[in-house]
Amino acid sequence: MVLAGLTGSALVFYVEIDAWLHPEQSADGSASPVSYDQAISTLRTVFPDKQGQWRFEVTGRPGAIPARYYSPPETAGRDFAPMMVWLSPDGTRVLRRDFWGDYAMTWIYDLHYRLQFGKTGGVIFGYAGLGLLALLISGLWAWWPRGSWAKALRFKRHAPQSRRLRDIHKLAGLLSLPLLATLTITGVMLALPDESSAVLAPLLGEPTPIPSPRSKRESGEQIEPSIAIAAARQAMPQARIAWIEVPGSGRNAFRLRLRQSSDPSSRFPHSFIWIDQHDGEVIDQVDSRRMPASSIVISWLHPLHDGSVGGFFVRWLVLITGAFPLLLFWSGLSRWYLISRKLSP
Repeated sequence: MVLAGLTGSALVFYVEIDAWLHPEQSADGSASPVSYDQAISTLRTVFPDKQGQWRFEVTGRPGAIPARYYSPPETAGRDFAPMMVWLSPDGTRVLRRDFWGDYAMTWIYDLHYRLQFGKTGGVIFGYAGLGLLALLISGLWAWWPRGSWAKALRFKRHAPQSRRLRDIHKLAGLLSLPLLATLTITGVMLALPDESSAVLAPLLGEPTPIPSPRSKRESGEQIEPSIAIAAARQAMPQARIAWIEVPGSGRNAFRLRLRQSSDPSSRFPHSFIWIDQHDGEVIDQVDSRRMPASSIVISWLHPLHDGSVGGFFVRWLVLITGAFPLLLFWSGLSRWYLISRKLSP
């Protein structure tokens, strides 16, 4: 849990830190408008062996266009290792190419999420999070005042070392408890999605299933992304497009991920529109405003866990909170060691 806290702190601003570590992906976005039509053409040309699905992130900020290819042959056999590409805003040049897990911030991400052990690591972290939640609850119970609240909240600066360590542990736990408990609960639910859905379903209903609609025919010329974007905006004019998935050949469809104003997640929102890749018609959609209560709860997990739901200030609070497991571990272990030495014959 100390490892989870420290790596989680590093990941609060991982997109910004990664951009700072890789200045080669910097690009002036003011020179020309963003062109996803040109971007997909460039990717198909530069990477001729990767003609399957490409996914573009619509950042809404000036600068490079981030793109992902989810099944590159170079990382075959790895659980999750898409090829990450950054293009110039006009889509004509590849500025940077990397593979998920091979560069610093994504390596830390995998360490935080799955201990670098794939799905098994995620399960281990999920159940370890339940252990931390039990420690937080038992710590609160052990501290709960049976008498004076002022005494229970006091820090005795001139007390013996064991008492000072106890006060540090106590106050650090109380100060961090609301956010640390929130991060722990959301982390457990993200690491154990099937178990979480099984708990939520009887209480709040089954989560909204994500469909996989197909284009009407197998062959034909693929429309340009701009046509799919226009169709999605017409279908959900009040929503902001966050991701554009451009399919490979065949009957796969464009999938656009959009954010409604009520959606707590700005980067990974929960509305979807599927566009026929040959005729540009809308073939299916999921609107986050019409989701059942269980899906609404799930939609809050990621933005609560990384602090993005509260903007810059809350992200900094989450970053600082990630250091508290280390402080609690150090103070608790130090006090235990000090007392055990005194009690030993």
